Amino acid sequence: MNTFERLDLIIDKGTFVPYEDDIDSGRVYVDEAYQAKIERHRARYGLKEAVLTGRADICGHNVAIGIMDARFLRASMGYYVGEKITRLFEHATKERLSVILFCASGGARVQEGIISLLQMQKTSQACARHGKEGLLYISVLTNPTFGGVTASFATLADIVIAEENAMIGFAGQRVIEQTTGEKLPEGFQTAHFQKEQGLVDEVVSDKDMKEYIARLLTAFDSTRGKKSGEPVGGALNNSNEDTIKEAIQENPQKAITRTKADDAKEAWKNVRLARKITRPTTLEYINILFDDFTLLHGDRISGDDTAVVGGIGFFNGRPVMAIGQQKGKKDIKEAIYRNWGMVSPAGHHKAMRLMRLAEKFRIPLVFFVDTMGAACGKEAEEMGQADTIARMLAVASELKTLTLSIVVGEAGSGGALAFSVANEVWMLEHSVYSVITPEGYASIVWKDIEKKSEAADAMKMCASQLYDNEVIDRIIPEPEPVTADNLPKICKQLSKELENFFDKYSNKSIEEIVERRYERFRRF
Repeated sequence: MNTFERLDLIIDKGTFVPYEDDIDSGRVYVDEAYQAKIERHRARYGLKEAVLTGRADICGHNVAIGIMDARFLRASMGYYVGEKITRLFEHATKERLSVILFCASGGARVQEGIISLLQMQKTSQACARHGKEGLLYISVLTNPTFGGVTASFATLADIVIAEENAMIGFAGQRVIEQTTGEKLPEGFQTAHFQKEQGLVDEVVSDKDMKEYIARLLTAFDSTRGKKSGEPVGGALNNSNEDTIKEAIQENPQKAITRTKADDAKEAWKNVRLARKITRPTTLEYINILFDDFTLLHGDRISGDDTAVVGGIGFFNGRPVMAIGQQKGKKDIKEAIYRNWGMVSPAGHHKAMRLMRLAEKFRIPLVFFVDTMGAACGKEAEEMGQADTIARMLAVASELKTLTLSIVVGEAGSGGALAFSVANEVWMLEHSVYSVITPEGYASIVWKDIEKKSEAADAMKMCASQLYDNEVIDRIIPEPEPVTADNLPKICKQLSKELENFFDKYSNKSIEEIVERRYERFRRF
């Protein structure tokens, strides 16, 4: 697809205004043959160079837009292309606009020598300054996107979209095969391959591209420019000296009343209910609670852990980031695909990426917790499971946005805690939260796994017990254990609680919210 076809497809008709930058290509030494080739391409394609930039509207959102054209010397990046893209980010930063950049490239413009290589750093630092201002950048990797473009601004975006059927990578297939002597597998470096490797958020077709980008702009664009001291959409209308205990006392939980005998009797029953195959999963809650939810994929490092789902949607018109563990309960095949909701290091990195995205745009974050624990095994250890959980705990602690964690099923060990560092932690009535599974506790303490029922009681892992011990802040009643059939009714109650939660924190600054979260855990 050429530049002008792309513009017609993506922008609102008649809104494009080009950035007329006076770029002096004379700064770069070029031989006559190379210059002649550039002139031929200019005449043939009606473009001055391999990228066009300007301002335009996309479904009413005013953005800075750039489109690279692979017909023009394979959209290779030399001084002109690098300068044009750098100025695109500089214009957008000054004008406080989101950047939408359609990337394509065969790599560096080798005819320009080392200057072409240095464009990678120049464009990257302009991109970083734009992001530091809390502004959105969406890149779309089209066919082909390779070399120094992929290794610089193209993949530094907040959201990275791959166009369907695009080929994406660093070195091209021919170069890899000639250098290594290894025959590459079919499907290597395709858009879907890169999504599986965790490097793109989604693969989108041309016909769906405008709508998809517009949905992201609606979610992120309205939040741009919020400063750290401003109130967040959420709220405690009390002084800075409030403690977590006072917050709990403001909202006494009277719907759930149990005796200690009841707890002892029902602890193991709740464990079984929390694990039940009919209990709804994170995605089922998300799809009811949030409108226009868009899943985002990948950790940008090594993969897209399917045990973690996350993305952005709307709650009563308010953008919300939701992240949670996803158990596969439909059948054994899906359970294996989701690794029973046990998150790998790649999943924790994916969660942290989305957490930082929420932080950048001051979007409230809701965690859903449903796991027996983090993934364990040889691969998880090799990938540094302990280190990634530790880093996620640290990131969640200091996250500069409002956070809420809801335990909807089983919450076990550090794998659950990583998703439970929040301003408030809620539990559904029949969910459980513990340091280890009852089976593990019985095995360690009594050397007898059959004592799992006694272990469940000893660990005080039920919602009512945890509320009494001030570990959690709210219990969501389940008059009947939650299933797909009564989930809408449970979510209706959750929606009321969520609205109250956001209202409660609406007058608190970022600094107060972060400090409150710190003090919440400091007291344990």
